Amino acid sequence: MATKPKKKNPRLASGRKRVRQDTKLNAANTSLRSKYRTAVKNVEKAVAAGDKTKAAEAFARAQSVVDTVADKGIFHKNKASRDKSRLAAKVKALATAPAAA
Repeated sequence: MATKPKKKNPRLASGRKRVRQDTKLNAANTSLRSKYRTAVKNVEKAVAAGDKTKAAEAFARAQSVVDTVADKGIFHKNKASRDKSRLAAKVKALATAPAAA
């Protein structure tokens, strides 16, 4: 099995600083991306369970997270808008659906 060549450390101070900055930025972006996925998953779980109030609350929280991630440029604003729209449609369909007895 072929191994990836090891990256060399930058020689210049500016390059070393860039690596430090990239590491921090990568950690922050990864955290926000995870928060985004969790928020979306929580809404979908509530919808699947058929809990209208829980789904509405989760959707309100998810909207905030989705907007934050889009503003920071982690996901494109159109993707964020599309995801919010789809979640809203699911929550709305749940609210208008007749209660299962």
